[in-house]
Amino acid sequence: MRQEPPPPAATPGELSPEVAAARLRLLADVSRALASGLDAEESLRRLARLVVPQLADACVVDVIEGEGVRRLTVTDRDADRALRVLSGGVLPGPDDSACALAKVLRGAGPVLVTDFGTTDPNDPLRSAQWSLYRTLGARSALIVPMRVRRQELGALTFVRRTRTPFEEQEQALAADLGHRAALALDNARLYAMQEHTAEQLQLSLLPDLTGLAHLRLATSYLAARERAEVGGDWYDAFPLPDGSAVLAIGDVVGHDLAAAVRMGQLRNMLRALAYDRGDDPAGVMCRLDRVMQGLTGIELVTAVIARIETPDAGPWRMTWTNAGHLPPLLARPDGHTVLLEEGHAPILGVDPELPRETASVVLPAGSTLLLYTDGLVERPGEDIGRGLTRLRQHAAALAGEPLPVFRDELLDRMSDVQHDDVAVLALRVP
Repeated sequence: MRQEPPPPAATPGELSPEVAAARLRLLADVSRALASGLDAEESLRRLARLVVPQLADACVVDVIEGEGVRRLTVTDRDADRALRVLSGGVLPGPDDSACALAKVLRGAGPVLVTDFGTTDPNDPLRSAQWSLYRTLGARSALIVPMRVRRQELGALTFVRRTRTPFEEQEQALAADLGHRAALALDNARLYAMQEHTAEQLQLSLLPDLTGLAHLRLATSYLAARERAEVGGDWYDAFPLPDGSAVLAIGDVVGHDLAAAVRMGQLRNMLRALAYDRGDDPAGVMCRLDRVMQGLTGIELVTAVIARIETPDAGPWRMTWTNAGHLPPLLARPDGHTVLLEEGHAPILGVDPELPRETASVVLPAGSTLLLYTDGLVERPGEDIGRGLTRLRQHAAALAGEPLPVFRDELLDRMSDVQHDDVAVLALRVP
């Protein structure tokens, strides 16, 4: 039988094929772990679990947080040993410390530590590191920065309990891991900042509903969970000089900053047009369509404009018109629900001369009126009728609940899979 010759031995300083393949697999596994989600801290914990024991006996992840250093996680071959190390606690900042970790966090680059020195009561970070090394039984430690865009975000510390040194290729591998970890952490922080900014901008564009204390209103805006963008969903409610009130909801086409700006313009125009004259909702919608197309760059908008009349004697009454929007929902206290599909006309932005009609309905005592945007009911690949049926079923089950409970429970049940922004405006008739 013919035998294959053995693979050539690695020359001094050169990695064997097996070791090189193992390190490539480690890099690939770490890259997948860091890219698997936007929870950077959990990704860093997975990184620590991957490198132990392939590269070190223990791995410590420290992140800069404010003026201090937070020990995010400690992973060790011996789980009990890791539990004896402070994890999740905040350590003093690196500015006044002479320890190796502080030097790395100040920009010194990777540092190999074999002499751990002693504790120093005047250097709390150095004392904390000395305690860490002693608890982990360290013989050597390699500290690499998590650095991106010329800024240190933290450090990875690889600890060995043997005297086997971190050779040159291992140090390069560790530095590469630190760089990849920094990118993941930076991306997650940038995304979180963008998401927070977008949501705060969207919320700032939604109205202040003061001046409507005589109405029991519940509103909510939920940003889509899969993106960090502002959008064109909006609602509004404001009093009119005759004592009635306008409720409105709509959606400006687009999911970007421009859509949010257009939404703010549209809402302000609606307030001015509705307050200026005593037009019925259809008249206000027609004027809004003309002004929108003549003075703005807003292209397409769906909207419902409703006027609520609240006489001292007799039932409350609503008149409304609908420009291509989903129909309002009326839920009576006995659980009967109805979609108010009258008064429907094309969306705004098609033809300002299109006729529009005002519909009218009596609002029974104790009933709930719900205005909402399509993100509440639409699901990808599903017929909109199924979403509306689901909405009616949940509204019927919650019709007798207090209005805040009605809103919160309805959002919870309808938004389990949310792919779009959601705005809701609910009114409870006394």
